[in-house]
Amino acid sequence: MQQNVSRFLIAGAGSGCGKTTVTCAVLQAFVHRGLKTAAFKCGPDYIDPMFHSRVIGAESSNLDLFFFDHNMAKYLLARHGCDCDISVIEGVMGYYDGIGFHSVEAGSYDAAVTTDSPVVLVVGAKGRALSALAELEGFYRFFPDSRIRGVIFNRCSAESYRFLSEEVQKRFGGQVLPMGYLPEMKDCMLESRHLGLVTASEVADLEYKLSTLSEQAEKSLDLDGLYSLAKTAPPICCDSPDIPRFTKPVRIAVAMDKAFCFYYEDNLRLLREMGAELLPFSPLADGILPDGVHGIYLGGGYPELYARELNENETMRCSVRKALEQGVPCIAECGGFMYLSDELDGFPMVGFLPGKCHDTGKLTRFGYVTLTAQEDNLLCRAGETIRAHEFHRWDADLPGSDFCAEKLNGRNWDCAFASPKLYAGFPHFHFYANLSAPVNFYKACLKEREKNA
Repeated sequence: MQQNVSRFLIAGAGSGCGKTTVTCAVLQAFVHRGLKTAAFKCGPDYIDPMFHSRVIGAESSNLDLFFFDHNMAKYLLARHGCDCDISVIEGVMGYYDGIGFHSVEAGSYDAAVTTDSPVVLVVGAKGRALSALAELEGFYRFFPDSRIRGVIFNRCSAESYRFLSEEVQKRFGGQVLPMGYLPEMKDCMLESRHLGLVTASEVADLEYKLSTLSEQAEKSLDLDGLYSLAKTAPPICCDSPDIPRFTKPVRIAVAMDKAFCFYYEDNLRLLREMGAELLPFSPLADGILPDGVHGIYLGGGYPELYARELNENETMRCSVRKALEQGVPCIAECGGFMYLSDELDGFPMVGFLPGKCHDTGKLTRFGYVTLTAQEDNLLCRAGETIRAHEFHRWDADLPGSDFCAEKLNGRNWDCAFASPKLYAGFPHFHFYANLSAPVNFYKACLKEREKNA
């Protein structure tokens, strides 16, 4: 298929340069202008898309080129962006940072090339003059076709921007356009935690912060220029994947609250598209699982911050354990896996899986992995693989051994508990990385439906 998608990618010189702040300011400003806006995030990030969603009032999507082949990445961009006036892609880390120190694979530059998108580079200007231009020059010249077509200066004064914009026009001759600036706005800073930003629901006065960013964007960003740049992106050509639509619906309980909030929205959309009814529930606040469920999906999040509350909700813990003991199919990733263990930070949890979880004080087994099944299980057959990632500080004394996880450097370890009715482990995965996995999960839920018919 071929789709017209107006788009550009916001990249940064490195992590912490203000990409998410700039992206949210741009998105909110476009929405305030009445434009139908789509948002995308490079990489496996969960938290930045939450901010995008809160800004645009629709779900954001991930574009991860470790998880997806090029066709799948273009398909997801085309699918979610084709009916919108503009699509904004937020990059990950520094523009040329990819998997490992010697590769741009799966990074922002890879995404820009794969999707043929123009790029706007965010450059920090606080306490700098020509040095900011030197950084822009270096990024622009680093590859013969950097795709950098614009620059936004962050933490920049109006006076400094007048100088910088003139220099950009003189030095780049229209090849890179100055697209405005954002001043330092301490009242609008988005707080961080060890896994990145705090989640959107935890940010105090988020609506005020986003509104303030939007007002500033209207004053000091060239929104018309950004919109025109997006219109220069060529059509996207890709093939649609074969997604089965089941005639019989299944009911899947999905943990959704402050403790469990890490989900790829495309995973949830895909389950609905196949025919599932998703039933949100809160392990923190609800007494028991929703009635008549045929499957359970326990995503990641921050259960360690709410271990006491999760423990005190004994009726829910018992309800989940009873369902699993009765054979209800379940996917439990990272935080969901810890919830199913015997103990989290000294507090008894569901106890369906053996082992205790503890804080290591540092990132543990961090990064992309390829999972290989040791035996047939809920998601795949023995020997089949699923691309995934781990991003956590907590660990378990019994992390499971039904999959082998391998990094690109060859390091490997055993992980996860898996059976015909269960996947539970630290690795997270995106359903579009291996469409057979969610299909197998749905089929297992169908068998549970038939068993109880």
